Amino acid sequence: MLPQDPFMLYSVVNARLRDTYADLEAFCADHDTTPEALCAALEKAGFTYHPELNQFR
Repeated sequence: MLPQDPFMLYSVVNARLRDTYADLEAFCADHDTTPEALCAALEKAGFTYHPELNQFR
Protein backbone atom coordinates (compact mmCIF):
# COMPACT_ATOMS: atom_id res chain seq x y z
CA MET A 1 0.00 0.00 0.00
CA LEU A 2 1.29 3.44 -0.92
CA PRO A 3 1.48 6.25 1.66
CA GLN A 4 -1.32 8.83 1.65
CA ASP A 5 0.91 11.71 2.76
CA PRO A 6 2.10 13.39 -0.48
CA PHE A 7 5.66 13.94 0.78
CA MET A 8 6.05 10.34 1.91
CA LEU A 9 4.47 9.22 -1.37
CA TYR A 10 6.96 11.37 -3.29
CA SER A 11 9.88 9.79 -1.47
CA VAL A 12 8.66 6.21 -1.87
CA VAL A 13 7.73 6.58 -5.53
CA ASN A 14 11.00 8.24 -6.55
CA ALA A 15 13.08 5.65 -4.68
CA ARG A 16 11.22 2.78 -6.34
CA LEU A 17 11.37 4.41 -9.78
CA ARG A 18 15.12 4.85 -9.33
CA ASP A 19 15.83 1.38 -7.95
CA THR A 20 13.24 -0.94 -9.45
CA TYR A 21 11.05 0.37 -12.27
CA ALA A 22 11.91 1.43 -15.81
CA ASP A 23 8.94 3.79 -16.02
CA LEU A 24 5.87 5.12 -14.23
CA GLU A 25 3.51 2.74 -16.03
CA ALA A 26 5.36 -0.33 -14.70
CA PHE A 27 5.32 1.09 -11.17
CA CYS A 28 1.59 1.82 -11.35
CA ALA A 29 0.78 -1.62 -12.75
CA ASP A 30 2.44 -3.24 -9.73
CA HIS A 31 0.71 -0.92 -7.24
CA ASP A 32 -2.89 -1.04 -8.50
CA THR A 33 -3.06 2.61 -9.51
CA THR A 34 -2.90 4.60 -12.72
CA PRO A 35 -0.27 7.10 -13.81
CA GLU A 36 -3.01 9.74 -13.96
CA ALA A 37 -4.11 9.13 -10.36
CA LEU A 38 -0.56 9.09 -9.03
CA CYS A 39 0.40 12.23 -10.95
CA ALA A 40 -2.73 14.01 -9.70
CA ALA A 41 -1.95 13.10 -6.08
CA LEU A 42 1.62 14.36 -6.34
CA GLU A 43 0.73 17.46 -8.34
CA LYS A 44 -1.36 18.62 -5.36
CA ALA A 45 1.92 18.87 -3.44
CA GLY A 46 3.69 20.59 -6.34
CA PHE A 47 5.50 17.59 -7.85
CA THR A 48 5.49 16.83 -11.59
CA TYR A 49 6.58 13.63 -13.30
CA HIS A 50 9.53 13.97 -15.71
CA PRO A 51 9.62 10.87 -17.95
CA GLU A 52 13.09 11.65 -19.28
CA LEU A 53 14.40 11.41 -15.69
CA ASN A 54 11.87 8.78 -14.55
CA GLN A 55 11.17 10.78 -11.40
CA PHE A 56 8.98 13.40 -9.82
CA ARG A 57 10.39 16.84 -9.06
